[in-house]
Amino acid sequence: QVQLVESGGGLVQAGGSLRLSCATSGSFDITAMGWYRQAPGKQRELVAIITSGGRTTYGDSAKGRFTISRDNAKNTLYLQMNSLKPEDTAVYYCDAVRRGSVYWGQGTQVTVAS
Repeated sequence: QVQLVESGGGLVQAGGSLRLSCATSGSFDITAMGWYRQAPGKQRELVAIITSGGRTTYGDSAKGRFTISRDNAKNTLYLQMNSLKPEDTAVYYCDAVRRGSVYWGQGTQVTVAS
């Protein structure tokens, strides 16, 4: 079992920055972790993924502005978000893939004011 707890969301002005964190427990043998987001009335979409080998993949909306990273010693996943736009407003979720199962956190709200 993997437990994920996101934090770091909040209200920020357009052009500002936030860093999201996802603390994990039971993280042995996780093959990949990622960030997704879901805005009201929209489907959940990929923000970024990082594999256990450090390979990263970004969704189109995140390229050039967001950076995913992980600190294995702290069992924590991060998402550094810069140059935020109102359209980045959403609930952000982290996920982890372990032995063929996908685990989700409860989400953290990010609101970008124009």
